[in-house]
Amino acid sequence: MSSVLFDAPGPRTRRRIALVNVVGAVIVLGVLAWVIWGLAQKGQLTAAKWNPFLTESVWADYLLVGLWNTLRAAAVSIVTANVFGLLFGLGRLSHSRIVRGVCGTVVEFFRAVPVLIMMIFFWQLFSYVPGPWSAEPPFYGVVFGLTLYNGSVIAELVRSGVHNLPRGQREAALAIGLTRSKSLRLVEVPQALIAMMPSMVSQLVVILKDTALGYIITYSELLRSARLVGSTFANYVPALIVAAVIFIVINYTLTWTAELLARRLSRRTAGGTRPAEPTPADAGE
Repeated sequence: MSSVLFDAPGPRTRRRIALVNVVGAVIVLGVLAWVIWGLAQKGQLTAAKWNPFLTESVWADYLLVGLWNTLRAAAVSIVTANVFGLLFGLGRLSHSRIVRGVCGTVVEFFRAVPVLIMMIFFWQLFSYVPGPWSAEPPFYGVVFGLTLYNGSVIAELVRSGVHNLPRGQREAALAIGLTRSKSLRLVEVPQALIAMMPSMVSQLVVILKDTALGYIITYSELLRSARLVGSTFANYVPALIVAAVIFIVINYTLTWTAELLARRLSRRTAGGTRPAEPTPADAGE
C-alpha cells in the first residue's frame, strides 16, 4: 500500500511545474522592475531622498522613538492577550454551562468587533474618564483594542486545540484519578498549546503589525514616526520603505524565536520509550 496521498508527478508534470514557476518568477521580477522604474521616474530613488536616514537626528528623534512605542504596545498587548485568551479559553471548556455561556458570549463579541473600532472607543473613553490611563489615552486605547480582539482569537485557538486532541488523553488522565479540571489544566491544555504554536506565532505577528493602527488615534508608533519623517523631508516613499523593512525584520525575529521555543517545548514534552527489562520469569524461560 502506498504511503503517499497522491501520485508522484511524472516527467511531463514536473516540466509544467517548472515552467509555471519560471513564468511566475518572471512576472514578479517584471512587476518589481516596473515599480522601481516608476519610483525612479518620480525622483524617489535619488540620494537626496535617502540621505536623511544616514543622520542621527532622524533615528533618534523619529524612528527609534516610534519603534520603542511600537514594541512597548506590542509587548504589553501580547502578554495581556495571552492571559485573556488562556482564561477565556479555559472558561469556554468549563463543565459549567453558565461559565461556558458567559465566556463564549464575550469571546464572540470581541472577535466580531473590528480592532480599529475598539481602539477608537477606548481612546475616547480614556480621554474623558479619569484614571491612570489619563496620561496616555492613545497607548491604552491601542493596548485594550489589541488585547480584547487578539485575546478572543487566542481563546478560540485554545478551545479548538483542546477539542482536537485525541480523546484518549482525557480518558487516561481520568483513569489515574485526575479530576476533569486537573486533566484540562495539567494534560490537555499544555499539549494543545504546543500543537497550536504555529497559529499562536501568526497571531503574535498580527498584534505587532496592528499596532500601526494606533496612528489613527494619534499614537506615536513607528508608522506615524515614518510619516513625520516623510512630511519633514518630503520623502514619503523612502520613509515608508524603511518602516516596512523594520517591521519585516521584527516580525521575522519574532517568528523565528517563537518557532525555536516551540521546538524546544516539543522535545521536552515528547516522551521517549525504552524496552522493558526482562523479568525473572522471562529469564527462566
